[in-house]
Amino acid sequence: VRGVPDDDVVRVGSLAVNLATYQVAIDGRPIDFTHMEYELLKFLVTHPGRVFTREALLSRVWGFDYYGGARTVDVHVRRVRAKLGEHAARIKTVRSVGYRFEGGAS
Repeated sequence: VRGVPDDDVVRVGSLAVNLATYQVAIDGRPIDFTHMEYELLKFLVTHPGRVFTREALLSRVWGFDYYGGARTVDVHVRRVRAKLGEHAARIKTVRSVGYRFEGGAS
């Protein structure tokens, strides 16, 4: 990604999340994400290894004034995984707790 300082791009293997331009690429190929899908992925990749409950993700990603249910998180995680292809398994489900992103940024 040209013209963007490296610290604005989180790389995990062939996955690149550009924090400055809101773009996601795998092997240099751009992947289209909705705004909330991107926000969820960005939040998870910038907190690798840490487990977040659905409620924590709702408040941190969607905001305290969001009135949707916790299932919104599950739906968005499913959509993000579908778009991540080979990287889908990096978003781990922690049974009865929530989700975590595996694989430290490089």
